[in-house]
Amino acid sequence: MGAEDEYEGGPDHLADTLAHLDDDLADQRASALRASLAEYELDEADAELLAGVERGDDGIEFLPVLPVVAIVGRPNVGKSALVNRILGRREAVVEDTPGVTRDRVTYKAEWMDRRFSLVDTGGWEPDARGIDRSVAAQAEVAIDLADVVLFVVDAMVGATSTDEHVVRLLRKAKKPVFLVANKIDDARQEPEAAALWNLGLGEPHPVSAIHGRGVADLLDEIMKVLPDVSAVAGHEIGGPRRVAILGRPNVGKSSLLNKAAGEERVVVNELAGTTRDPVDEVVELGGKMWRFVDTAGIRRRVHLQQGADFYASLRTSAALEKAEVAVVVLDVSEPISEQDVRIIDLVLESGRALVLAFNKWDRLGDDDMEDIDRRRYLEREIEQDLAHVAWAPRVNISARTGRHLDKLVPALETALASWDQRIPTGKFNAFLSELVAEHPHPVRGGKQPRILFGTQAATRPPTFVLFTTGFLDAGYRRFIQRRLRELFGFEGSPIVINMRVRERRQR
Repeated sequence: MGAEDEYEGGPDHLADTLAHLDDDLADQRASALRASLAEYELDEADAELLAGVERGDDGIEFLPVLPVVAIVGRPNVGKSALVNRILGRREAVVEDTPGVTRDRVTYKAEWMDRRFSLVDTGGWEPDARGIDRSVAAQAEVAIDLADVVLFVVDAMVGATSTDEHVVRLLRKAKKPVFLVANKIDDARQEPEAAALWNLGLGEPHPVSAIHGRGVADLLDEIMKVLPDVSAVAGHEIGGPRRVAILGRPNVGKSSLLNKAAGEERVVVNELAGTTRDPVDEVVELGGKMWRFVDTAGIRRRVHLQQGADFYASLRTSAALEKAEVAVVVLDVSEPISEQDVRIIDLVLESGRALVLAFNKWDRLGDDDMEDIDRRRYLEREIEQDLAHVAWAPRVNISARTGRHLDKLVPALETALASWDQRIPTGKFNAFLSELVAEHPHPVRGGKQPRILFGTQAATRPPTFVLFTTGFLDAGYRRFIQRRLRELFGFEGSPIVINMRVRERRQR
């Protein structure tokens, strides 16, 4: 029995009840529930959220694209330590072994009430031979996708030829660059930092990422030049919706873009990893304009093969930062791979809308036994490996011939509409109370957690907050999510459910 099955308790009448709901009555009920929260210990963030609820349905704020700060530098200069220090938590992987790859490259950070994305380009460190090229390639990515670049140098070693190579790229970049002189643990070492003036990147900022010295001052300076909204992602309200086409090498991303754009504008080669896309492309599809964001912010040189996975995830993260909806292209002629699932998980983590495009469908004929078998296996793979995104629209296409490309547009529109969808507070609380009445949460340790009040705190993606008297089981939260989807759609959009467990006020 699955974790969610224990809440099933047979069919319920939720759909009927909500269909015949009197909206005014639902609003009154929700207001009463909202008022009863006064008996509980609430903090400032709660008060802010609840004030937002009272702004009404139009009070929902669209979150602009966060500005991006990227960190570059040679191996072992302390990039990951600086990432951790800025985040205030050990999120980045700090290991003594060079070459610790990881998928996470983008983190959400905050300083003085300003939120921004932090991109750590140091996830893959090459051997000494490839070092120049690799660090330059990382800098290229950072310049492409950041609003501000932090260039970290080990002040105790001084500037190396690799550093000077990167400086030339950064000086051409026309973007704010902060030269971070790391490993200055006390005032006696400050002259070491001053020696870096001669790199020609302006004033060196002496810091000790490990001890935290100087990092606050550095962040204060960054905030002076960091835009409120990312200039790189370009978020024009009412402009073409932004689409990222993602997938592992050779699944047909470039062919799909070429067909959509109606011209050969991406170099397509049988060698994996040969694409170098130009920047964003505005394309007309289905009578509407769409902005396809650049997913290949970097040339991947063939002899940097060991770091290929890291660059792919860096690229994917960069594209997702800029996009609203991701089309993940899967090649039906091959089994669904771990890399496919990892790309989908990056989309989920970024909170973007999702469409799955199954490419090379035209290669699976109806009469060949092998093809028939492959189709059968594919369905099984989808059920097993993609069960967690069963809500994403699926489109079968042939990027090469352009077949069924028109089906991509309704799928994109559905996913984006779900991503923007908002459920009024009255209706959401009616849904919660009916759901709990028919499927109560199991008693845990002699107590039964209650849901006091719920509200949709944001769209893009739809984010719900539940005020509760105790912790809800993960299975019960998934059950709420599933019923939300069944009743309100949300096809193509992730749903986030956050809990705030609150105690009664002491009399």
